[in-house]
Amino acid sequence: MLALAGRKITPHVITTASHMVFAGIDINIVRAWLGHTSVDTTNVYAEISLKMKAEAMALCDVDETDSGGTWKEDESLMAFLKSY
Repeated sequence: MLALAGRKITPHVITTASHMVFAGIDINIVRAWLGHTSVDTTNVYAEISLKMKAEAMALCDVDETDSGGTWKEDESLMAFLKSY
């Protein structure tokens, strides 16, 4: 599929491809839409944005509530680990 064959490629097309990737559209669909034969060429549009970096970091936030001890003090966990 060469949807862009014969079209003038502008920054708007490139921005649209990036927005498609950021919206969760499969990179292979974007690849086909741009007319790329290789997904390696399309991966330039898949670079993550600052917003995506912030969202990923937010998923890593650690619950700061005290769980009452360390994992080494969990007897059932230690028994499980020692069984291997």
